[in-house]
Amino acid sequence: MTGYTFVEKTLARAAGRVNVRAGDILDIQPDVMFSHDNTAAIRRIFEKIGAQNISRPERAVFTLDHAVPAPTTEHAQNHAEIRQWAKAQGIRQFEVGRGICHQVISEEALVLPGEVILGSDSHTTHFGWLGAFGMGVGRTEMAALWATGQLWIRVPETFRITLIGKPPAGVTAKDITLRLMKDKSVGGGAYRAIEICGETLQHWSIDELPVMPNMMAEFGAMSAYIAPDERVLEYVHARRARAVQAADSDPASYRFRPYEPLYPDTDADYDEDYALDVSTLQPQIALPHQPDNVVNLSEVAGQPIQQALIGTCTGGRLSDLEAAAAVVKGKHIRSRLLIIPASSEVLLEATRNGTLATLIEAGAAISTPGCGPCMGNHMGVPASGEATIMSGSRNFKGRLGTTDAPTYLSNPYVVAACAVAGKIIDPAEIIGTMEA
Repeated sequence: MTGYTFVEKTLARAAGRVNVRAGDILDIQPDVMFSHDNTAAIRRIFEKIGAQNISRPERAVFTLDHAVPAPTTEHAQNHAEIRQWAKAQGIRQFEVGRGICHQVISEEALVLPGEVILGSDSHTTHFGWLGAFGMGVGRTEMAALWATGQLWIRVPETFRITLIGKPPAGVTAKDITLRLMKDKSVGGGAYRAIEICGETLQHWSIDELPVMPNMMAEFGAMSAYIAPDERVLEYVHARRARAVQAADSDPASYRFRPYEPLYPDTDADYDEDYALDVSTLQPQIALPHQPDNVVNLSEVAGQPIQQALIGTCTGGRLSDLEAAAAVVKGKHIRSRLLIIPASSEVLLEATRNGTLATLIEAGAAISTPGCGPCMGNHMGVPASGEATIMSGSRNFKGRLGTTDAPTYLSNPYVVAACAVAGKIIDPAEIIGTMEA
């Protein structure tokens, strides 16, 4: 018998089984289940099936992040209904301005290594950076989870990605992820679990670790996973310790439950293996209108850009803002540069360390932490024909709310450089050779 993959181990634990294999059908009990601005719509399904009270409310989390602050009366009414529902059901809820669900739940240490989190957002694969199993579910599935506390699932096969070498200066986790998309296409990981490993991970900052797991949603994957190293375990320990000290903390809270990181066996069986040597990789860019329509940045240099965005759950962390600031420092932008931090914590630290001052001096606009125009309805919707380049994850036609406005994806250095030049350009042309 071969060993077990991570997903086989964590789903066995969630199902109360000793072991399981890919293809098995299980009833699992997730450790955390979350929803965001779609909570009110899920509630209507929940009530339609005859349910009244959420099962295991201590394991449910709501965030308001997709349309914040509310851009219309309709959105405001939706938020009001969610607040009322959270209070009535005793659910922990994060308010407008706290930030994007995936970033906030990570910062609050609500998900722990080895655990299972199911969320009503496709980018729930994000939590693989913590060594957890994260999977997005639909509204009906979330309503069923609220009602019963469990959900059936087929254990997926596992696709292993091995990253080799040290990335060149100016090449980030975003570039490596885009190259994977180019090589294997969107849907290349359909209904499979992803394990990401290799020496390259040690060259990523802790801020970069979520990038590839997050974008595995675009890859069609069911979940993604990076084995938690000492950096991640120390992050979790520090976050939990901070939560204990918070004025509203209850030491008996589920947030302080014991946990056990899980790791795949060395002789586990994989459905497919993919290896990428990143040591000579150039900055990458996804052209409209697919995340796998990827070329080297140099191939499209000179294309006009009207708007640049640093933000979203894929690219709005502190290091993304700092990368943009390093490019625009002492310069003035030619195209609109929108900065939307992934959380209030990111916003606060960027304020404290001078990053925001640098960005503002260059002409950037700073907005409320949240999803911003990635929702397609406010805080940066482009005009017809305007081209946007962003650090986000999706450039589908109309993703930012305007069907004939092309969207490009790239790393934060490239995005900021494009804002300075008003066109697609290599950051090295703005700031010179970047340090490794």
